[in-house]
This record gives sequence, C-alpha cells and structure tokens, in this order.
Amino acid sequence: MAKAGQGGLEGIVAALPKAKGLPPVDKWSPPFCDDIDMRIAADGTWHYQKTPIGRPALVKLFASVLKREGEKYFLVTPVEKVGIAVEDAPFLAVEMSVDRKKQQALTFRTNVDDVVTAGPGHALRFEQEASGGLRPYLHVRRDLWAKVTRALFYDLVELGDERDVDGRRMFGIASAGEFFPMAEASAVREFA
Repeated sequence: MAKAGQGGLEGIVAALPKAKGLPPVDKWSPPFCDDIDMRIAADGTWHYQKTPIGRPALVKLFASVLKREGEKYFLVTPVEKVGIAVEDAPFLAVEMSVDRKKQQALTFRTNVDDVVTAGPGHALRFEQEASGGLRPYLHVRRDLWAKVTRALFYDLVELGDERDVDGRRMFGIASAGEFFPMAEASAVREFA
C-alpha cells in the first residue's frame, strides 16, 4: 500500500486485491509499513487526510481488507499492512429484520452492506456507558464489530425478554437460538 503522500488514496486502492467476496486477510501476515491518515469516525464515516470518503464503493473496498490485531486496526494486502484509527467500532448496524418462522432470528445490515444474523458466531454485546446507559455491538467478522444504531437498539429492547442466566434473572434478546443478556432484569424494570 502506498503511504500518504506516495500515491495517496489512488495508490492505496491500486494495491488492494481485485477479488469477489472477502479476501482472507486473517491468513495474511505482511510487514507493517506505517500508519496512514485514515480514520473511521464514531458515526461510521471513513476519512482520509481529514476528508470524508464520499464513494461508498471505496469504503466497502477498504472495509473488506480491514483487520484488527489487539486494539489496533489495519488495512492489509498480501504484501503490506498500514495502521488506521477507529474511534469506536469500524462499522454501524443500520438495518434489522426479524424472522420468527422457527425461532426468532435478527438479521442486520451494516453501513458497508455486510449482512449478519445474530447468533452462533455473531454475538450481540452490550457495554455499560458512564451515563448508565448501554452501547450495543454486533460481531461482524474477524474480531470486527458494528455499533448498533440507537434506533435499532430501541427495537432490540422492544423485542427483549427475561431469562435466567447463571442463576440471575437477566433482560436480553434472543436470536438464532442464542440469548444475549443486556442487563439485570431488576435494573430494567426500574426504568420501565
């Protein structure tokens, strides 16, 4: 991949593989080249050199070669790896559909058009905010998560129910045979 200033965004794009589907970035271990001035904002907007990337196809291409190692994020090709900044989660879950044919299954679409059904291999997690609220996330792939938008979070709460989890009564959401606890049921009842 080209460093910022050495071919710019066009150089980065030229270095990316041209294959259909998601490339196997988890199998690639190229040398680290440098950090570049690319950032994914908390609202899901991708920026290059402090300017939003306005082409959705370009954002999807970059998202396809995004890799997380520990707390750091990288764009990876078979021969190079460059670091980028991510403010919260790299993706946003922006749409949700509910299928209740056999058992409830929640399918989400992300801002980069990944389609993921919450369940085995694709957990929902809920992190406590300093304000006392919850931030919901959906596992998309390869240790990459999507923050669930506030509107969808309200939909999740509407679909939620109470279950016993490890001897505690929890409020949470079921999808594809899995139950994802949000909070103690008693705490949720206080706000109802």
